[in-house]
Amino acid sequence: MAELVVFAVFAAVALAGAFVMLSARNPVYSAIGLLASMFSIAVFYVLLDAHFIAAIQVIIYAGAVMTLFLFVIMMIGVDRREDTTEPIPFQRPIGIVLALALGVLVVAAGSKAWFTGSGRFGSVDLVGTIGVVADELFGTWVLPFLGTTLLLTIAALATVALGRYDVAATEGEEGP
Repeated sequence: MAELVVFAVFAAVALAGAFVMLSARNPVYSAIGLLASMFSIAVFYVLLDAHFIAAIQVIIYAGAVMTLFLFVIMMIGVDRREDTTEPIPFQRPIGIVLALALGVLVVAAGSKAWFTGSGRFGSVDLVGTIGVVADELFGTWVLPFLGTTLLLTIAALATVALGRYDVAATEGEEGP
């Protein structure tokens, strides 16, 4: 019963955060709504007994990605006035109708088959635990994991190099 209450509370928080993210005019408020939704998803992972995935959700998405989003929002400057007229007529009502149709489809699909984290999944007893994830990550998937790490490191170094690149100093120079 307690799991149902926690799920209901954080489902409401996730939906409220998503609504704030979509409806807020201020990008900072929108980012805070996204943060609330991401944290609620981490709580759902805990309810499914996937504590490692929940920790990664908080550390990577709610921490690092949200820091990046807020950094970009600060870089583009949110203090400028924008044109808020809708360029496509009837865009908002069509979006609302499509969102409601998607919600009906999700509820219909969820009423047919529903799984919770408290049961066993086939022959695997501990899905999503740190040991199982580590065995897969550093056993079966070690080369793709290291390749992704190398790719992200190169991307971070390239971002720093591009950030330090001075266009004004090279405009006067002639190419070969």
